[in-house]
Order: sequence, then C-alpha cells, then structure tokens
Amino acid sequence: MNLRQFPLGAIVMALTMISAPTPSEAQDTTIKNKHDAELLIPRPGRESVKSLNGRTDAMDTLDTADPFIKILLFPDYTWKYWKDPSYARDSKVFNEYWTHERPDPYGVGLSELPNEIALWIVDTLSSYRCPHIGNPSSRFGYRHRRRHQGVDVPLQTGTPVYAAFDGKVRISKYHSGYGNLVVIRHDNGLETFYAHLSKIYVENDQWVDAGSIIGLGGSTGRSTGPHLHFETRYKGYAFDPEWLIDFPSGNLRHRLFVLKKKYLNAGSKYVPESEQEEIDIIEGDEQDRQEEIRKAEEAKKAAAAAKAKREAASRQYYTIRKGDTLGSIARRHHTTVRNLCRLNGISEKTILRPGRKLRVR
Repeated sequence: MNLRQFPLGAIVMALTMISAPTPSEAQDTTIKNKHDAELLIPRPGRESVKSLNGRTDAMDTLDTADPFIKILLFPDYTWKYWKDPSYARDSKVFNEYWTHERPDPYGVGLSELPNEIALWIVDTLSSYRCPHIGNPSSRFGYRHRRRHQGVDVPLQTGTPVYAAFDGKVRISKYHSGYGNLVVIRHDNGLETFYAHLSKIYVENDQWVDAGSIIGLGGSTGRSTGPHLHFETRYKGYAFDPEWLIDFPSGNLRHRLFVLKKKYLNAGSKYVPESEQEEIDIIEGDEQDRQEEIRKAEEAKKAAAAAKAKREAASRQYYTIRKGDTLGSIARRHHTTVRNLCRLNGISEKTILRPGRKLRVR
C-alpha cells in the first residue's frame, strides 16, 4: 500500500476503525487473466510505486482486528500495514519445491503454465524497494549467443543491495557463475535473484522485509566488474525484470502484473505501453487517488464523531453535598484534585456550593 500523508492523530482514529484485510485476502494468485484481476482493483493495480528509499523505523504499532496484521506509524506522519511473517510459515508457497541448492527447484514444463497469470506485486500488506537504482549496462535476452536471464546494474563494490519485496530467503551462498547469490521467494510465487555480491548478510530460511539490506554489491563469480545481476523468475522461468522495475528511476511499474507465458522466452524483452494507454492509466489513477482521499476524509470524520460520542457517554458527574471538599470527592471517585480542577475549569481554592454538579470522569 502507498504510504499516505495525513495528520498522525487522524491516522490513529481512522485506521483503528478499519478492519485490515486478512492474509488470505491480501494475495490472490488464483486469478488467471487481467479482466478477473481488474474486477478487484481496476487501475491502482497498474499504478507505479516509488521505492522505499529513506524509510525510518516505525515509532509505534497499532493492533487491528486480525492478530497477524499491524499498523505501523512512522515519525514522518505516514503509515502502512505490516504483516507478521509467522502467518506464512505453513504457506504452500514456502514449503513446496523448497531447496537451498538449485536455482530452479521446480522442474515445471512451460506447457503446464497458463497463458496469463495475474500476480499482485505489492498490495495493502507489502512494500517495495529497488534493489539498486541505476541505468542497466546489460539487459535481459541473448548476449554473445548465451542467454542472459536478468539485468545488470553497475555499482561500486560495497554498495548496499536491498530486498525488492517481502519474502523468505531460499538460497544464500556462493553458486558457480553467480558468485555470492541470494534468492528470495515471495508469497505471490515470484523469486528474485541477487548475484555477484561481495558479502551476504542473510541466511537460508530467514524472512526479510522489502528494503532490508541483504548484502553488498561486488564482482564475485563470472563477472567482468562490479555490478548487481538481478533476476525475476516464476516457477523457475526467468523473465525480463524491466517488466516490473524501471531501474533508472527505481519505480515499480505496476502493483498488479499480468505475466504472459510469452514473457518467459529468452528473447521477450520489456516493451513500453503505448503513449495513449499510459495517458489513460495516469488519468484513471488520478481519479482513484481523489476517491481514496475522499474516503479517508469520511473515515476521519466518522472516527472523530465516534470518539466524541464515546467521550460523552463516559462522562460522570457528582452533585456536591454539604461538607464535601475536593479531596473527599477525589478519593470517593478514585481520581485526583488536580484532575477534578482540569475537568471543571476550577482551582483548588474554588468554593464548593451544595447542589452544584462536578464532572469526575
């Protein structure tokens, strides 16, 4: 979910009234085409997502109706949903074809895959960060008659490399031509590869969040100079990472990606959409953004009204009797003189007159 900019008080009031989506609702990879997917989220699914550059640690955590879902509040007055990785431990995605040895553990025939499959890349419970921003020096496809299954982005040795999405580390070791290699599997079924690292900071079976530093760039393995070799794979088949990521800007192209079988061919490179289609998408995204703002404002007002109603219902009053003092009234209602004065706008020297009502809660 995009981090949204609202006053912190409004965030707390509005979000605690919203039931977070359950983990089972967060990812749905059973939809098989764009039409089915867009019934759920027509345009925001195709909206680009900025990299999480410069994120800071959360300063507070709020519970939701689902024990596995939390709301993180950040010092810059933004927020996001956070999914407890423990919910995914028994997930089929992280148990089938799980090995720390082979880059491709699936052995699935291309004919067994559907012609199209709609995959959530990020949703309300996940984030994204570009592994390394830069202009690719070598792209996906055939290179010197050999298949190049990823994108090479130049960097200096020792430069941090980030996990693109939340996921679980399947491979963390030196592997042949890849050199130091990290492979992360994500709960939508995708796997991302990070190769030629000079150092690895993660271990097998470790859960990592988007933006976690998984290692440092380098030139290990079959490499002619420092760079990050980055791959995206589905069921063991590599496809051009530029279908997902605009490396020069670091932006994720879409939240929802329709993976077509033809993209899994070695010669199938990223092709930008038509100019008119991009214009239509931008205009649609702006309408969706305005609708989200309107709904958020309505939720904020409803939360404020509900809070005021709760406060009014919780107020308690006491009718002063002859001989009462602020101290005796405070003791009787398990509060303090100072609090009584604050609630009633009086001072400790105020004369108490029998019959007057004092607010005690």
